Amino acid sequence: MLNLSQIGNTSGILVEIIAINEQLNQLKDLDAILDRILTEVRRLTHADAGTIFLVEKDNLKFSYVHNDTFMKAGEINKDIYANFTIPINIGSIVGYVASTGEPLNIDDAYNLAPSLPFQFNKNFDEKTGYKTTSIFTVPIKTSQGDVAGVIQIINARNAEGSSVPFPPDAQVLIPLLANNASVAIERAIMTRELILRMIRMAELRDPSETGPHVQRVGGYSAEIYHKWALNKGVDAKEIKKTKDLLRVAAMLHDVGKVGISDKILKKPDKLTDEEFAIIELHTIYGAQLFAKSTSELDTMSREIAIGHHEKWTGKGYPGQLIDMWSNPPQLGAPKKGEEIPLMARIVALADVFDALTSRRSYKPPWPDEKIIALFKEESGNHFDPDVVAAFLDIFEVIKLIRAKYADSPI
Repeated sequence: MLNLSQIGNTSGILVEIIAINEQLNQLKDLDAILDRILTEVRRLTHADAGTIFLVEKDNLKFSYVHNDTFMKAGEINKDIYANFTIPINIGSIVGYVASTGEPLNIDDAYNLAPSLPFQFNKNFDEKTGYKTTSIFTVPIKTSQGDVAGVIQIINARNAEGSSVPFPPDAQVLIPLLANNASVAIERAIMTRELILRMIRMAELRDPSETGPHVQRVGGYSAEIYHKWALNKGVDAKEIKKTKDLLRVAAMLHDVGKVGISDKILKKPDKLTDEEFAIIELHTIYGAQLFAKSTSELDTMSREIAIGHHEKWTGKGYPGQLIDMWSNPPQLGAPKKGEEIPLMARIVALADVFDALTSRRSYKPPWPDEKIIALFKEESGNHFDPDVVAAFLDIFEVIKLIRAKYADSPI
């Protein structure tokens, strides 16, 4: 409950929290929601850095991070693809907050009493030269009172830019915001889980269509778009909005395979021309699932489903659609160049990259050098040259995504 003696303009604060919640409700992807939550929490407290951890079984999973000292505004945040967890116990600061369900405010991380059950981990500071001073850590609680995660913000800044303790009003405001934000986080997790369940259905038909595969393609596509958009001078707000949709829509690129016969999808031998023509129909089946568009996400999902096997020079499939509902579908001229929607051109490259870098029953994974050489050769042929350039520019980020969503060992 808000403490009126600590926060003077209570109604204004409540209105702001409601406005933030409305903004969160417009977002689809979990990463976009975590980014917005962390942005708003840091804005309201003037915090230099922050991290969100989400509960995963008995651990806290590192899920999102900001650091103004090390990151330039608008650049790709490669640190969100770090892949590590912290046990939920009282030995660490975030573990203590997750275990107790109570906020924890620390004015000076380097002067904690030895009698405390937790201690500050200096590894990040020693590795990077960063100096952590003030830390405010709050649990994210569901409507049932369960801890779903932890928000930790670091180094409140005063007007001169110096690190100062977090003020009393932050200690009231941020837990309230965190608990309200938990609804958006739960919704995003449910959305992602529903998509992965759809993918598991497709995996029953096509063993290559796995959860890690679609999460990699979604991550690759989002970050390739981000770099493409930076190169084109796209507004930062538009970049965030599009990434939010693209990460989700890209995961659904091959959902139309549920309409293809097992005899073809699981055939160990080379497909005949007739069988390959049937495989090509998965792009149309996927588009049919999103034909009655009710949102921007539906529209983008349809464009990606129908267009992610098109080629820049017009030699892909299925080409222009005259009637997708006829049997067989009526097709027109090939699509080429910018006739292919941008998001489909991006997913086309992301999907091919993941196929080449993944192990299959009929081939080992290609080495990165061979894939990069192929993509340079296919720039302006199979792939949009600007998309290839963006991919090559962020290849270090691509490798982090691949590692984070690696296939389970056989």
